[in-house]
Amino acid sequence: MIVGIVVVAVLAVVIGGVVLTQHTAATGAADPSTPAGSIPISRAGTPFATTVDSGVVVAGRSASHTLDVWEDALCPACQSFEARGGARIAKVVAEGKLRVRYHLVNLLEQRSEPEGYSTLGGNAMLCGAENGIFPDLHVSLYTAQPDEGGTAYTADQLVDLGTRLGAGPGYADCVRSGKYAPVIAANFAAAAKDPALRHQQTGSFGTPTLVLDGKMLEAGDARLDVIAPPL
Repeated sequence: MIVGIVVVAVLAVVIGGVVLTQHTAATGAADPSTPAGSIPISRAGTPFATTVDSGVVVAGRSASHTLDVWEDALCPACQSFEARGGARIAKVVAEGKLRVRYHLVNLLEQRSEPEGYSTLGGNAMLCGAENGIFPDLHVSLYTAQPDEGGTAYTADQLVDLGTRLGAGPGYADCVRSGKYAPVIAANFAAAAKDPALRHQQTGSFGTPTLVLDGKMLEAGDARLDVIAPPL
């Protein structure tokens, strides 16, 4: 059975020591005047440009190093990864030292109420990437992530969040049409059967999965610390 895994050892070593303060800053950035029923806004520490390339969000331009991240909008470990390491990664992306490729997957598709938030949230992130709001949208959706097994956000709530973040005019239609839903499913199908993305601890694919310069980061690997040192 392929299940979401909490890569505790990877997070502890690769993103180790980083930033309980970053998590506090991110959650503390939420707007206290958020309308009832709306998703709170949290701001990325450092803005950076994104594009969508073959269903993958690409952050930053050409750089000496490339980090591929497989993540699920509902995955608690992905939320932890963003809270602990997102700000430092954003900084080196903005500085041109690192390019990040975000592969959105729907591994936890059945674990929201109603089912399908993994696809809905991932689709919103891809829509945000092509409409100029990915950094803030990404942080906002992980900071205020729905509980696994709990009530999911709706398309209307995701559209409202993007509008308040200043998304381009194509964002709402992109979210409501589920433009990237087939891509997200294909991303997961490809990752699940790729032997190179199986974690040593479990023998299976899980989220988050981190691949730096073509090699998976496993427990005890501090290469990302060298490229993106703790703030």
